[in-house]
Amino acid sequence: MAGEDLHLDRERAEIFGAIAGQYDRFRPEYPAALIDDLVALRPSSVLDIGCGTGKVAAELVRRGLPVLGVELDPQMAAVARGHGVPVEVASFEDWDDGGQRFDLVTAGASWHWIDPARGVPKVASLLRPGGVLARFWTFHELPPETRAVLDGVYERYGPGIHAHATPPDGGDYADPIGSSADFSEVEYRDYRWEEAIPAEEWLGMVATFSDHQRLGPLRLPGLLDSLRAAIDSLGGVIHAQAGTFSLLARRVS
Repeated sequence: MAGEDLHLDRERAEIFGAIAGQYDRFRPEYPAALIDDLVALRPSSVLDIGCGTGKVAAELVRRGLPVLGVELDPQMAAVARGHGVPVEVASFEDWDDGGQRFDLVTAGASWHWIDPARGVPKVASLLRPGGVLARFWTFHELPPETRAVLDGVYERYGPGIHAHATPPDGGDYADPIGSSADFSEVEYRDYRWEEAIPAEEWLGMVATFSDHQRLGPLRLPGLLDSLRAAIDSLGGVIHAQAGTFSLLARRVS
């Protein structure tokens, strides 16, 4: 995602509805430590931007927080509602907030779909003074030998896309929020853990990435079959350091 203006590619942002169930099944959950940190902010109201199937919002609801999701895709929103999350269907930039204000705005793996020129001032207008915007996404970092094997498959069967298997660079993700006069300096937090991911889980996850989906039904199965063979050659399991990278900015008074 680094360096890409994905918000300009609206068609790419709208592909997830067709795989909403798969997305909910295979996209990783966020770590309990992150959820703990968000709950510790003691927000009286939370807005989850691009809530998807409710990966973030549902956990906050389970912790007793009042959460409203905004989601572009009706099918993704339907899954989130099934997890107990109230959702309004709209693009965030065009969403009518109806005068609502929030203490916490979250964006889990969704901010890169937002036009920052419109999104930053809108978030500022939605947050009460002292409120927090929290953006975060999960990643996997692979051992060099594993990455080399997977890279070989992508070069042959998926040129132009990649394994999504490197940690984010904070500088790459320092969007205009950090320089906005409406927000304090961005705080970075990094949560890490080790994972052993079976081939079926890994393939299910990568198949939900937008660049993989764009290969279409004729090319994606071939890539996944080849990745499966490669993972089998590695023992059938992907060993990775997993993590969630978080950026928090507080609305100035």
